[in-house]
Amino acid sequence: MDLYEYQARDLFESYGVPVLPGIVADTPEEVRAAAEKLGGTVVVKAQVKVGGRGKAGGVKVAHSPDEAEEAARAILGLDIKGHVVRRVMVAAGARIEREFYFSVLLDRANRSYLALASVEGGMEIEILAVEKPEALARIEIDPVAGIDSAKAVEIARAGGFPDDLIEKVAPVFERLWWVYRDEDATLVEVNPLVLTESGEIIALDGKVTIDENAGFRHESHEGLAGAADIDPLEAKAKENDLNYVKLDGQVGIIGNGAGLVMSTLDVVSYAGEKHGGVKPANFLDIGGGASAEVMAAGLDVILGDPQVKSVFVNVFGGITACDAVANGIVGALGKLGDSATKPLVVRLDGNNVDEGRRILAEAAHPLVTVVDTMDDAADKAAELANA
Repeated sequence: MDLYEYQARDLFESYGVPVLPGIVADTPEEVRAAAEKLGGTVVVKAQVKVGGRGKAGGVKVAHSPDEAEEAARAILGLDIKGHVVRRVMVAAGARIEREFYFSVLLDRANRSYLALASVEGGMEIEILAVEKPEALARIEIDPVAGIDSAKAVEIARAGGFPDDLIEKVAPVFERLWWVYRDEDATLVEVNPLVLTESGEIIALDGKVTIDENAGFRHESHEGLAGAADIDPLEAKAKENDLNYVKLDGQVGIIGNGAGLVMSTLDVVSYAGEKHGGVKPANFLDIGGGASAEVMAAGLDVILGDPQVKSVFVNVFGGITACDAVANGIVGALGKLGDSATKPLVVRLDGNNVDEGRRILAEAAHPLVTVVDTMDDAADKAAELANA
């Protein structure tokens, strides 16, 4: 579960990580009152669980309560990569001398924890990693030993921090590790971590991802995700016991088996490069049972996403044969009726594939195109999405 920035700020403060005062507001009037309370220059920041807020106009500096209220009117209701801003944080301003980067994350590839640090912060870490990889230190963290004072100093030195700053940033690194460890996080990131003109180290922006599998150990985490935070499509999928994750693309994906669906995401992404850069719109694994009810539920979720322009149904028949899948697709389209308006590209292979294709051909539904291979089907779905 990703936290909003204001939630990460509050979490940092509870662990003694230095942060600036911040007040959450839902209306322009509340933003004005917050700016008056904080005094001086403030920053009005959109609270959405997606990056690129600044470039999208979701972060504005205000030098007076009037300016803060005006900024709030511009930000609230703004659509940032499909996330509508319903709440902002009004944060106290800071006179920044230098910006740094620090994070602790779960390195799944190497099955370990990893600390990333750089004396050159502020920019997107992905850009820094590509343009100046030598400026980004990568230090493996022993899960048992963690980050103590000695390890924090090692990380700071590797990140290029000068000696006069190491003694200031190392204790902050250590406290951020406490957040990571004690809250069962998979990511704790501060970008930027800043040095102010008065010589203070401040976590100016925070990102925290919590492992929901550890929720039974943290009753306090239940209050971090309200009903309004849950994507309505993901909520609908959960009601129907579907394994669904919303993405930012245009090609809806349905498959049976997590491995096949992951592969489908890859081939659609690759095919989309030739068709206007379209991408997968979701991950949806219907599992082994592709009945008409399951298929209808899956299609209903995907077709309810306004970003979806086409749907790719990619099924390999095993225990559930291709003829059962084909009957499921036909039955699902019958159940959905006029609400099904977007083209479907279907690729079937495996057990009873010939019978499955025959059923779809006989149904001759105008929205359905059957393609024999996975690559060609992905290419067709991407083409239709871009049409």
